[in-house]
Amino acid sequence: MDKIVYVTGGANGIGKAIVTLFCKDGADVTFCDIDTVAGEKLSNELSSYKCTYHEVDLSDARVLEQSVNKVIEAKGNIDVIINNAGVSHFNSMLDITVEDFDKVMDINLRPIFITARTLAKHRDAHPQLNRYGRIINMASTRHLMSEPNSEAYAASKGAIVSLTHALALSLSKYHVTVNCISPGWIETGSYDLLTEQDHTQHPSGRVGKPEDIARACLFLCQPENDFINGQNIVIDGGMTKKMIYC
Repeated sequence: MDKIVYVTGGANGIGKAIVTLFCKDGADVTFCDIDTVAGEKLSNELSSYKCTYHEVDLSDARVLEQSVNKVIEAKGNIDVIINNAGVSHFNSMLDITVEDFDKVMDINLRPIFITARTLAKHRDAHPQLNRYGRIINMASTRHLMSEPNSEAYAASKGAIVSLTHALALSLSKYHVTVNCISPGWIETGSYDLLTEQDHTQHPSGRVGKPEDIARACLFLCQPENDFINGQNIVIDGGMTKKMIYC
């Protein structure tokens, strides 16, 4: 895949799987993350590929925009943006503060707008580049179903789905498709410690892996898949289609 790719939250978990897969597929990948230890470690592991790490605190809009523009200035363009980064904050409605709520939005939602706006400005100034583009945003099945004390996280993920189809329309003139993925249970820790029940409760018979999401991202980035646009793709082993009554 001969494309220039920018990934947020690329040092761990799903983001790490995305960065690794795209690098091995031939892409020129820049990823950002606040975790400098993990970011530098992954960059070193992928040193034989085109892989660059930027330290970015996504709650700082200016720093994120500078990071995206740095890639554009160095490489002349960005073909693919994967907004993967996210945080969760589960706290009682009696205890969660406005600041807590805003922090989740500032990290989960706002960076998607910032990266998309930065790309749009560049494409608008350079119409010769308007031949291919992909933005993939990471939502969650939490926008479809919830549990107590998940208000900030659920709200941010629902907003991502809405922002995705709005951006798909606004960026269509630049030939940029915008989709989002809603992962279910994707185990980013020790897969071997999962129980049989963890796996068998899924209609697919197993818990998800980060690579499941990475492969979906790569699929959406194939040039021939440009008719998929403005969509939310649920990847959850069938769990959201399963009736569960206690």
